[in-house]
Amino acid sequence: MTPQSQLAVQQPVVVVVDDDPAVCNSLKFSLELEGFVVRAYRSGTELLDSGNLGDCSCFVIDQRMPAMNGMDLIGTLRQRQVLAPAILILSHPNATLSARAAMADVPIVEKPLLGNALVDRIREACQRRRAET
Repeated sequence: MTPQSQLAVQQPVVVVVDDDPAVCNSLKFSLELEGFVVRAYRSGTELLDSGNLGDCSCFVIDQRMPAMNGMDLIGTLRQRQVLAPAILILSHPNATLSARAAMADVPIVEKPLLGNALVDRIREACQRRRAET
């Protein structure tokens, strides 16, 4: 294995799922600057159809997407035994959704994504994932 491929193996893989192309591209760019390997998908179906789930360190999933919302996608991932931590992103979470996310151990980061809140949550999730494996 070359030194470059060893480095790539050690970098956490973050999967971003958001139907807004601008959000996907922005998150991919900013998270790569933070040292993460990032794969972006425009829908839950696109992610599930990719079959590219095994090496994921953390998911960042938008709640409000057509066809399959974020919590439903997380539920499907868990049913498929994909246990990497997930972070839900959305504007104005209501009490019901917040309670559902808390019961599923899914932190919520509110949009607009200001400061380091999302990156901090991703780092925590990746550390937790590393400790579990």
